[in-house]
Amino acid sequence: MSWIDELRWRLEPVAGTVSLDRATVLAVLGCALAGGHAVTVGKPRGPGRVLSTWAGYPAPAVVGAAMVWLAGRGWSAALVAAVIVALVVALFRVRSALTLVVVLTALAGAGALWWWRDDATQARVLVGSGIVLLIGAWRHLAAVWGSSDRSSDPRVLASLTHVPSFVWNLTFAVGCAAATWVVGSEVLLLWA
Repeated sequence: MSWIDELRWRLEPVAGTVSLDRATVLAVLGCALAGGHAVTVGKPRGPGRVLSTWAGYPAPAVVGAAMVWLAGRGWSAALVAAVIVALVVALFRVRSALTLVVVLTALAGAGALWWWRDDATQARVLVGSGIVLLIGAWRHLAAVWGSSDRSSDPRVLASLTHVPSFVWNLTFAVGCAAATWVVGSEVLLLWA
């Protein structure tokens, strides 16, 4: 088998659906992501600032839902390859030794997952990671929901747009709820 054939085999989608066992799903539901802090640079006002500030809360949920959806449709190998590319690009943005260790560890794990292709394992890892992202998005939304901190994203958005912060919190919740619906639907399909 040539290296082109080998690469093509690792990227093509699996035929049919991938079944998940209940233990995998239940184990992943207990996980949540650690917090982070984003710093927005650029123009202090405008639609780009509003969009980038708003996207921080529903983005992990949306990415997680996309991961679960793609894994459920057999695109795990291609998605793992995309994750590897994203991690290689992220290497150029690393600013600390700990971040370098984390990115290299994730890159090694994704590389091993891609190289020793096992469609069921890839799907389980991606579904699990997607659920963790979804839980993390809800956790961060809960942390900011009642915050009176002027530097919280809902307060920053309120000052940028004159739309009350509770409305911004509602939009975050709608984005997370839509992603939750997608993940729930896919997990029920995969679990059956």
